Amino acid sequence: MSPQFAGDGTTRQVIVIVEPEIGLRSETNGIRSATGADISSLSAVLANDSITLEPLFGQSEERLRSATANLAEETSEPVPDLSVYYQAIVPAERAEAVAEQIRNQPGVAGAYVQPQMGLPFELNAMAPTQQATPPITPSFVLRQNYLDPAPVGIDTAYAWSLAGGRGAGVRVIDIEGGWRFSHEDLLQNAGGLIGGVQSTDLGWRNHGTAVLGEIGGDANAIGVTGIAPDANCRAVSVFRDASFTYNLPQALVQAANSLSPGDIILIEQQYGHPTRGWTTVEWWPAEFDAIRYAVTRGIIVVEAAANGGNNLDDPVYNTPLAGFPASWTNPFNRANRDSGAVVVGAGNPPAGTHGRNSQPNTGEPYVDRARCGFSNFGAMVDVQGWGWEVTTSGYGDLQGGSSEDTWYTDQFSGTSSASPIVVGALACVQGVLRAAGRIPLSPARARELLRSTGSPQQAATGRPVTQRIGNRPNLRQLIPAALQQSSWTGTQFTGTVPANQTICWFTFNWPAHWHVLWTVVPTSPFSNAPQVTWKVRVTRSSDRFITYWICVTNLTNQPVNIEGRFAVLGW
Repeated sequence: MSPQFAGDGTTRQVIVIVEPEIGLRSETNGIRSATGADISSLSAVLANDSITLEPLFGQSEERLRSATANLAEETSEPVPDLSVYYQAIVPAERAEAVAEQIRNQPGVAGAYVQPQMGLPFELNAMAPTQQATPPITPSFVLRQNYLDPAPVGIDTAYAWSLAGGRGAGVRVIDIEGGWRFSHEDLLQNAGGLIGGVQSTDLGWRNHGTAVLGEIGGDANAIGVTGIAPDANCRAVSVFRDASFTYNLPQALVQAANSLSPGDIILIEQQYGHPTRGWTTVEWWPAEFDAIRYAVTRGIIVVEAAANGGNNLDDPVYNTPLAGFPASWTNPFNRANRDSGAVVVGAGNPPAGTHGRNSQPNTGEPYVDRARCGFSNFGAMVDVQGWGWEVTTSGYGDLQGGSSEDTWYTDQFSGTSSASPIVVGALACVQGVLRAAGRIPLSPARARELLRSTGSPQQAATGRPVTQRIGNRPNLRQLIPAALQQSSWTGTQFTGTVPANQTICWFTFNWPAHWHVLWTVVPTSPFSNAPQVTWKVRVTRSSDRFITYWICVTNLTNQPVNIEGRFAVLGW
């Protein structure tokens, strides 16, 4: 199998999106409509090319509809209908023609060819040394400068000084294609593969091993130590079966269903845009909706911005690909729509890291926290991590030998090396909050704090700070900001409730992480009987905001003036 793309190149995946009203059902002998819609034309096209449609998310349409309906009821948020997505595996040379045929059929909202995907192997081509492995691996922690105090690193020592600050009680799922779970530095809290099948390719395996080492490398006297070594790190593979069928959306949903609010998913993938090269995956419809599903469940999704060196604000991204549904809008402009993911760019390490002042492969001078030349950038990029010189498990260029279980590198790079740093930082924060008996950060709150704290991005020649990749996390700022609490009271509204009637007031844009109590107090004097009662109803209008509905009932036979008072108990 090629290290760049899934499969053997003879087939491609066509993503099909149907209109929900036709109630499409995929069965062993073809398709049918649960609503009685005429799907004969679509059936004929599929039959002529011997094409089988299967639910993209791996479950029956009924289960997917039930899951999304239940989630919408629990959260009072709109949830993407995942049951309308299907996949068809077709010969590569016929993929575009098949997609065009399908999308022209009644009841089909869209049909497009799944983009080529890949990992940044061009940045991570390190070969293992042939030197014999020492009897005991030495400690490489002093080479992990991204652990250092800010602004050089993210200041893990501060987090580790606090209860829960090593990520205790936090679960992380890494989504990519391969890992070495038997590695000597991934034995304490790595939970293994919980979905899909591993690639047999060494490039995938090294990559996943390096990512897990950054986040959760064992806290011991050998090798590296992860940023959040007490976090439970598991994996879901993008390859869903023994044929290495690639399906990132299904992997995302499986990961989300395996986690609880406050846990973390890492997406270590990038897709090839036809004219711009490597691009952030949420630009594609199925991936966006899968991320949105996870975020609605309260899972923090950390997404690599990708390594195309592209401006994600470029108007070219406003133009959908052929076969995208008419409802699609560019998610890189969050005013259009927002997946809720934390998007990570790659920044340079300080000059002198590992004795180098520039990247040996590219000659790129190191200006600390300046955008790496390969990193995508733009307004939607939230935060940066180290994009070069990351010391972690895998590859073997720092310590090699005959066994992959003792391989280490100090050259891991890309938005692939940057994103695990952010995951680790968030795991430390969530661990501290859990240990303090506080609710964990929501996806929206996590992103807000990453943007408002940290060591600022710097400029380099040809890479001004207007090419946004965000700040580098600083746990000494981030954790106190997450723990900060304040309380106050006030009057939000006044009004008059007619005799024996009920009137509702609503008030919106209350931050979702605030704890708010409501009280309604009559201001018209009355004696000997209760005057009003009230009920508070709540809508979570988005990841960030709550709308409260306060319905006041007048229990008397005369009008009552009232005040709606609030008490913020903490935030």
